[in-house]
Amino acid sequence: MTLWKASTKASAALFGAVTMAVMAGGPAAAAPASPGGWQESGSSLVNSLTGSQGLASRADGSLLYRGLGSIPLDLRAKGWGHIGDPDIANGHTFDAYQGGDDATSKMYAVTTPDGKRYVYEHRLDAGEKLNNSFAAVSPDAQWLVSGEWGDQNRLQVFPAPLLNPSTPPTGGDLPQAGQISLDKPVRDIQGCDFASDTRLVCASNDASKELFPEDRPVLQVDLERKLDGKPVTGHVSSLFAAPQRSICSGAFETEGVDYDAARRTLRVEVVPPAPCLVTTTVYAYKPTTG
Repeated sequence: MTLWKASTKASAALFGAVTMAVMAGGPAAAAPASPGGWQESGSSLVNSLTGSQGLASRADGSLLYRGLGSIPLDLRAKGWGHIGDPDIANGHTFDAYQGGDDATSKMYAVTTPDGKRYVYEHRLDAGEKLNNSFAAVSPDAQWLVSGEWGDQNRLQVFPAPLLNPSTPPTGGDLPQAGQISLDKPVRDIQGCDFASDTRLVCASNDASKELFPEDRPVLQVDLERKLDGKPVTGHVSSLFAAPQRSICSGAFETEGVDYDAARRTLRVEVVPPAPCLVTTTVYAYKPTTG
């Protein structure tokens, strides 16, 4: 994602224009159900500077957003210039951080309900890419799933920092656990979230249609069993294409994804083309079956 400069007046005008377009078009009501059983139920807008990289639902139903403007100054000063799609587990916020092109590690920061932050750093293993696009915590709050950029046949698994008793209680090193081996390759995964103990929903920014029929597909990964720290296989299927609707034309970008289990709501973020990229659209979905 690229930093941009826009005046407050221009941003307000764009926000109003996009809002009017969404309200006038009413696309959510006409959206067909996906093969995976999801029906678009609405959309909203968020400031891209603080919300374009990801989102996570809190226990009270409110949403936490992350963007380039969300990176604390002390972490940015240490070289952590990219923040990914976050997650929340047991009231703890998990953020995925990425360094520059010469980085030899990736980092996860955990913020406790009382505001204390602990940093866990993972030194890259042989062949591991530096990308750190998202943090997804398993429903039992014991395992953290993350991913790399480009074409991948796996998702990475780590003990959930702080919550898994095998990790240091105040930050430290974070080794990998058994990874998720995918039965189909995926490309440019921007975010994942758990829909159940054995199911993840992931957003891909792949527009090629080479791996799946959809342009920028939302994918489902079904695990052969719940995570336990040992290697596990995941079956990949495509649910639907992330929407690409805007008054601006050009390249869109899918970003974070969240599943609110308590309210059975799936959300997917899409950044529109310039100059509309100052606001990110959050699309909401409801299951079509019980």
